[in-house]
Amino acid sequence: MTDPVKTPSQLRSARWFAPDDLRSFGHRSRLMQLGYGEEDFRDKPVIGILNTWSELNSCHAHFRERAQDVRRGVLQAGGFPVELPALSVDESFTKPTSMLYRNMLAMETEEMIRSHPLDGVVLMGGCDKTTPGLVMGAISAGVPMIYLPAGPMLRGHFAGRTLGSGSDAWKYWDERRAGNITDDEWLGVQGGIARSAGTCMTMGTASTMTAITDAMGLTLPGASSIPAVDSGHQRMGAECGRRIVGMVWEDLTPDRIITPASVRNAAIVAMATGCSTNAVVHLIAMARRAGVALSLDDLDALGRDTPLIANVRPSGKDYLMEDFFQAGGLRALMKQIEDRLDGSALTVTGRSLAQNLQGAEVFDDDVIRPLSNPVYREGSLAVLRGNLCPDGAIIKPAACDPKYHLHEGPALVFDSYPDMKKAVDDEDLQITPDTVMVLRNAGPQGGPGFPEWGMLPIPKALIRQGHRDMLRISDARMSGTSYGACVLHVAPESFVGGPLALLRTGDIIRMDLNARRLDMLVPDDELAARKAAWTPPQPRFERGWGWMFERHVTQADQGCDFDFLQTDFGRVAGEPDIF
Repeated sequence: MTDPVKTPSQLRSARWFAPDDLRSFGHRSRLMQLGYGEEDFRDKPVIGILNTWSELNSCHAHFRERAQDVRRGVLQAGGFPVELPALSVDESFTKPTSMLYRNMLAMETEEMIRSHPLDGVVLMGGCDKTTPGLVMGAISAGVPMIYLPAGPMLRGHFAGRTLGSGSDAWKYWDERRAGNITDDEWLGVQGGIARSAGTCMTMGTASTMTAITDAMGLTLPGASSIPAVDSGHQRMGAECGRRIVGMVWEDLTPDRIITPASVRNAAIVAMATGCSTNAVVHLIAMARRAGVALSLDDLDALGRDTPLIANVRPSGKDYLMEDFFQAGGLRALMKQIEDRLDGSALTVTGRSLAQNLQGAEVFDDDVIRPLSNPVYREGSLAVLRGNLCPDGAIIKPAACDPKYHLHEGPALVFDSYPDMKKAVDDEDLQITPDTVMVLRNAGPQGGPGFPEWGMLPIPKALIRQGHRDMLRISDARMSGTSYGACVLHVAPESFVGGPLALLRTGDIIRMDLNARRLDMLVPDDELAARKAAWTPPQPRFERGWGWMFERHVTQADQGCDFDFLQTDFGRVAGEPDIF
């Protein structure tokens, strides 16, 4: 720890506990009601452990125990730990989509920190939306914070085959639909694909977002790579507890760490890992909370110049996150591209990124490739523009068949997910491999909540012919474990009158990935006539959270944060001044 810049009387929590007045008497007496004496909390940093554990979040099944590891570290460093539950936002069970509640977690995190006597916080997350939700809220609260990533689960196994969560579910489901998988084999895959606590062990959204947070300097170095059930994860949890106490005394706040340089580092690392397409919307939202103006064009430029070097599914072909960890993990990957990163960026350790990377090395150069032998010559993502997506759309080039990088074909348009799902199971559906499947009304407002519907199923009529990919376009997201020629996040979305709302079945769509273009070949005057005839759909919600979400969520290219939570309304939440 560097020399402290705070004294006990300057602690934020001292405003609750130190004064000799009736209000502070009440605060102290209530802690004593919980069994604590003044020696437990007097003149000590109060550390909030924000825990997103839930019995319906298998990714965080180990967080009950891990919170105790954090508590141990806080006590060892002379702090006073308090655990607070936070909205879990699990990926598997939350309907219609967990994305509907990312901003709820961000608001809860911000207000929980602001309204309680916390000097610093350990953020415990990992399942997809918990990482951006916790970080966004903590940025706005402005107190010292460190992120504890849940870590990936162990490799999946079945009948001698290695399974990757998500990616292999889609693959084997297509084979089952084609009649190539028996009931017993399907049950075997179901039981073997998720073997332990932890997040998806592919480079899905969970591992992408924890890697981004790591690269941004918000975790202990390399913490994002440690498997959830590895004993090193327990030790990392305790070290998070120790380190946050030091950060409080040093007054090492998020605004000193999250800078244009650290955000750029995170974006470059994301591209090099073969990141989830969801990285775009979350990274933009996180950056803008910190006052860093990050755009789709910035990300596309970095993507063109950053090779993909993590050979991890789904963009890679062979390995999973456990292999990535054994090969050296994120520190080793960052060491490979160190000359592309700003090594002076400050991190939660109090040291620079370059200092944190000292001694990192690659132990398997097929898992973490050298720059001379990348998995893909450019980064993970590309941004398309055109008359179908004037504000942008996203595609993952390395995860789709190269023959679709330049493609032209007729649109088959679906206005709802149920309509699409019914059609793809119709073996008599009139469709060819050149057809472009389109789903609309699935964006931030239209979904509602921007669901992961963008990896549209290959129609059974084509599966039976041996086809496993085709060009698909939507204003939805897709799981980070997904793959294929899927264009996503079309903005503006169709529900608010974006050009996707004007597309008709049979219209010709042209995608030129190299030119970063996506267009419908429809004359401008015809589009103008269709626009004039378009009528807005009815709102999805009439009350509650959904009503608030629908009226204040921004579009995909702006991060889908709420307009009133962006920096125009103030970068850091104000402190309560009434006690």
